[in-house]
Amino acid sequence: MDYLIIVIILILIVFVLAFKSVKILRPYEKAVVERFGKYQRTVESGLVFLIPFIESIRKVDLREQVVDVPPQEVITKDNTVVIVDCVIFYEVTDPFNAVYNVVNFYQAITKLAQTNLRNIIGDLELDQTLTSREMINTHLREVLDEATDKWGTRVVRVEIQRIEPPKDIVDAMSKQMKAERMKRAAILEAEGYKQSEIKKAEGDKQAAILEAEGQAEAIKKVADAQKYEEIAIAEGQAEATVDVYDAIHKGNPTNDLIAIKYLEALEKVADGNSTKIFLPAEMSGILGSIGGIAELFNDEDINKKEKISKKDKDSKVDKIMKKIEEQSKEAKKS
Repeated sequence: MDYLIIVIILILIVFVLAFKSVKILRPYEKAVVERFGKYQRTVESGLVFLIPFIESIRKVDLREQVVDVPPQEVITKDNTVVIVDCVIFYEVTDPFNAVYNVVNFYQAITKLAQTNLRNIIGDLELDQTLTSREMINTHLREVLDEATDKWGTRVVRVEIQRIEPPKDIVDAMSKQMKAERMKRAAILEAEGYKQSEIKKAEGDKQAAILEAEGQAEAIKKVADAQKYEEIAIAEGQAEATVDVYDAIHKGNPTNDLIAIKYLEALEKVADGNSTKIFLPAEMSGILGSIGGIAELFNDEDINKKEKISKKDKDSKVDKIMKKIEEQSKEAKKS
């Protein structure tokens, strides 16, 4: 029984010694080893062997970590109070300095960030503060990185989460922005109306020009057509006159034929809606000619035997036409 208790005690001692002498570090960890409270060495990730009860180990996380800086009130250069907070991203680069050069890194970097934010924003006016976040982030990161270098850390980046002006300043800025937008809208509307009127005037001008050109071209075409028509009609009338004249001479007209044609012309003159009919002054002479024509028709033997030469007939026709013209002139004078 005593032997069994001794074996169990020895097993427990071996287990405790193994637990104290063997440590495992993850890939993102490093550690410093102390012997009797004094720095001995820095160990990498993996399996680490220690002297039990003589050496101790302090692990350090090498991953990127975040520090949320609490909001604080900051006075700008133009004496405006704004509420600012930021976020800091950092990582440990030297486990020895991170362990032995700072007691509470979180508190230290928080106070350092708040102090430098006051300094940076205090040199800027409100408008610059609201529009220069990138510049504030860069400047604050450089200051913090330089200050935390001896702590074995590196500030990766700094981001401003919020810059909040007072409520009255926000209202004033909102009114200013609204007025600016209304101004831009009015300018754009006026510019659009101006461009619209210009385009409309140009369109009307172009339409008037095209319409005038079209009318001029149409007038020209119509004039050409009328000219061609008049020329064609004149040529046709000339040809018809020549043909008629030739036909009259070739047909050897007699006095009786001319008198009949004259009567037919008078019939056409009288055939109308007019209530007044003007008879030519030489009507008595025409009637006498008609009597002579009747006598000629009655005397068939004379018509058959007498043969007037073409020259005599032409001279008689000319005399009759001349007589008609003289009587027409006398009628116009009276």
